[in-house]
Amino acid sequence: MENPRDLVERQSRKRRDSFGMLDGLDEDRSSCSTESSGGSGASSPEDSEDEELGGGGGVTQLNPSSSSLTLIKTNGQVYTYPDGKAGMATCEMCGMVGVRDAFYSKTKRFCSVSCSRSYSSNSKKASILARLQGKPPTKKAKVLQKQPLMTKLAAYAQQQANQQGGVKKSVSMELFDWGRYLGDGDVMGAPVSCFKHVPMGKSWGGISEGIRVEVPNTDSGLPMKVYWIAGIIKLAGFKALLRYEGFDCDSTRDFWLNLCVPDIHPVGWCAAGGKPLVPPQSILHRFSNWKTFLIKRLTGSKTLPPDFASKVQESMQFPFKKQMRVEVVDKTHLCRTRVALVEQVIGGRLRLVYEECDDGTDDFWCHMYSPLIHSIGWSRSIGHRFKRSDVSKKLDGQMDAPGQLFAKVKEVDQSGHWFEDGMKLEAIDPLNLSAICVATVRKVLADGYLMIGIDGSEAADGSDWFCYHSTSPSIFPAGFCEINNIELTPPRGYSSLPFRWFEYLKESKSVAAPVNLFNRDVPNHGFRPGMKLEAVDLMEPRLVCVATVTRIVHRLLRIHFDGWEDEYDQWVDCESPDLYPVGWCQLTGYQLQPPAVNAGSRDLQSAASKQRKKSQQYKGQKKSEAASL
Repeated sequence: MENPRDLVERQSRKRRDSFGMLDGLDEDRSSCSTESSGGSGASSPEDSEDEELGGGGGVTQLNPSSSSLTLIKTNGQVYTYPDGKAGMATCEMCGMVGVRDAFYSKTKRFCSVSCSRSYSSNSKKASILARLQGKPPTKKAKVLQKQPLMTKLAAYAQQQANQQGGVKKSVSMELFDWGRYLGDGDVMGAPVSCFKHVPMGKSWGGISEGIRVEVPNTDSGLPMKVYWIAGIIKLAGFKALLRYEGFDCDSTRDFWLNLCVPDIHPVGWCAAGGKPLVPPQSILHRFSNWKTFLIKRLTGSKTLPPDFASKVQESMQFPFKKQMRVEVVDKTHLCRTRVALVEQVIGGRLRLVYEECDDGTDDFWCHMYSPLIHSIGWSRSIGHRFKRSDVSKKLDGQMDAPGQLFAKVKEVDQSGHWFEDGMKLEAIDPLNLSAICVATVRKVLADGYLMIGIDGSEAADGSDWFCYHSTSPSIFPAGFCEINNIELTPPRGYSSLPFRWFEYLKESKSVAAPVNLFNRDVPNHGFRPGMKLEAVDLMEPRLVCVATVTRIVHRLLRIHFDGWEDEYDQWVDCESPDLYPVGWCQLTGYQLQPPAVNAGSRDLQSAASKQRKKSQQYKGQKKSEAASL
């Protein structure tokens, strides 16, 4: 019996053809003798065509019957990438990426006149073949050929995973399988483009169904790692449902992968890197010439940009660093802020430890773009209450986070008719995010900030007042809930039910805040009811959970945590930095909390380890009665 090591060595010595496909596979699998041979022996029409597409220079016609299909025989590699994002364009001839306005012609398809003219005498078929052959790029295209840095990305994700001291480790990050949960694609995942604050959130526009990629072939029957081309059938966040080329309508071998993790590459990566490209064993018999099959199948298709991996890595660089000082809401007294230190940064989420805490246990999780954190000195500048620290001076290595790192709010004009103390409105209860309540403006601060109290449940000392900016999507004019068929929570103990704003204003001798003072902008966010995502449980903000969008009211989303009762739902703004696409946790190394119970007919792991223990500031009236699972 042949030694397996000798077999691997013999396979590695076999010559790979211009497609990256292994030559000599007929020695091990006779059924693949014609598909992956280097072109020796009797020649067929396809073989003759392959030979005609060999090296050399100039422009060559493929055959008389396809005069439009030509190939420039140079040392250059032809790219046909789609537009990456608005404002940018990619030359369909040379692959150069640049500003759209600087491109040639009205269509902006080419970077220069020469590329436009060259394209007219060249075919997309030739472009696909050039990519598969791994030909060296032209000078213009070299700027796109940064080596993928997915190995560094993988190491980064692993490092982040190992540093998650503040995230519960009793549940493995691999416990929940999004692929099984999404099934065959009947469940929708919110597109990455809905989340501008996540890695690749602003440059995901070119990723769509139909794109081809090179991925590991798990059906090769070979004792070595080989690859094959797969097409995207459906997208769900960062996850893609893929199908190997050659399976056509057969979905039995479809599989889900995260497009931003290692082992997913643009077409041509195998040829350029000398990696073997081998068709799946179960479909070898379907085609006699896999080279011709690939050319025909890939002609006119799209693939990932060559710098996709480096873009992912760049988008995962976050400006906040450990030991930076910030002001953050005091979780025991919502009406004030405290100084905290950045202890961890994972995927843009910050683990903050209050400055006076010696053992690191008094912490708070939020995203770096959260409206709950501010630069040092913010509270004093707007007149917000602030708890002074007993720490007299900064320790070595500590520094105040620069002001430009924080989310900016819209400037408002408070000189004219503005909010006044005592005005009534409706607001999301920060202590019970499933409820929109009757509320009152308790204090008007500078720069458009307001202190809001929930009627009927305020502390005597105002310690549970909450700071909202006047443009916040979490405050609404009186009557908002009634107009949009949302249940409004009346003041605790209020007996004149059903609640009527007119009667309440008359009884309380108060006025409603004018409608024109509220934020009425509704972005085209792209969310739809039923979409799956990963969402922060703001009652326990260190947890990111499997969730579903169940309702949309203008820019307001109703987020349901899968497996939990509706009373745990949360109203969240469509641009909230606490919402993430499917696959975000896997990409960043953050721990994803699975559904609390089995959902539907799918066999899911129980989330018995997810404890709904609420810290004081996030324990609403309903939440306080919830038992830990």
